[in-house]
Amino acid sequence: MSQQHGTLGVAVIGTGRMGADHVRRISDVISGARVAAVVDIDADRVKRVADAVEGCTPYTEPAAAMADPDVDAVLIASPGAAHEDALLAAFARDLPVLCEKPLTPDPASALRVLEAEQRLGHRRVQVGFMRRYDADYLKLKSLLDQGAYGRPLMLHNKHRNAGTPPGFTNAMMIHDSAVHEIDVTRWLLDEEITAVRVLRPTPLGSAPDGLSDPQLILFETAAGQLVDTELFVNCGFGYQVSCEAVCEGGTARIGDDHGVFVNAAGKWGGSITPGFVERFEEAYDRQVQRWVNTTRRGAVEGPSCWDGYAAAAVCAAGVRAQATGERVEVELGERPALYR
Repeated sequence: MSQQHGTLGVAVIGTGRMGADHVRRISDVISGARVAAVVDIDADRVKRVADAVEGCTPYTEPAAAMADPDVDAVLIASPGAAHEDALLAAFARDLPVLCEKPLTPDPASALRVLEAEQRLGHRRVQVGFMRRYDADYLKLKSLLDQGAYGRPLMLHNKHRNAGTPPGFTNAMMIHDSAVHEIDVTRWLLDEEITAVRVLRPTPLGSAPDGLSDPQLILFETAAGQLVDTELFVNCGFGYQVSCEAVCEGGTARIGDDHGVFVNAAGKWGGSITPGFVERFEEAYDRQVQRWVNTTRRGAVEGPSCWDGYAAAAVCAAGVRAQATGERVEVELGERPALYR
């Protein structure tokens, strides 16, 4: 670590919505790290971000930032298509990485990253599937691991967004939204997803042109469990995520009740979070703090390159299932020893 500051010097690659939020988080929320460099192809924007952080240097090339002697680790928050090059550059310097999902946008590139990390002989990457750090999901995971209600048989998921940005496509419903349910399914059940089917009910009348919304996604696991996910990305009323595990001896559900419930002025109810950043703010904080802590110890934990590759493989099957309406099996290689 940078002896000058006694903290982990982080290069944040990408200064858009997520990157800027991580710069704020490292600077103002968590401990043990500082933003030593920021990277963006927009030179004016990256300079503005760097100027607001003491001791931070702006760069327009990831490799240049990684060569900065004050940089000990890398947080990748750039668009997914740029992740592979940034990851390989980090591997060349053997730098620890927290990479926002996706690891890469497709299974072929994810496999290349997986193979490159294996050549290092040790893990360097934590993939940013932040739901694994959410308090509710952690409680549900603990219950399932303890066998509190017997063997899990099914999961029921809901994933609703108030709206989507211009240009949002059906494929993005899988890659950008359902990918979270893909990861939590694999994590909660400790099983690989083996097949996907996508059902499309009558679409929302106000859905953007070409977008079939909502959709129902069905996963099958290697152990024979079934998982359904309602995706409704233009619901209009807010952001909702929930998960119910149906087990042999009971059920457990998370995500139904957040915040204050009010009875006043002849009405009852509460509020719905407007977006994922607000809903999972604490999970993002916990994720980055844990990454910093383990990196400072010289260790790596959390979702791995294998998890990123497996999610990409399921996404690819999901997009095919979405287009054909058929059940599509997931093409997944054998898990390497490094990730067992």
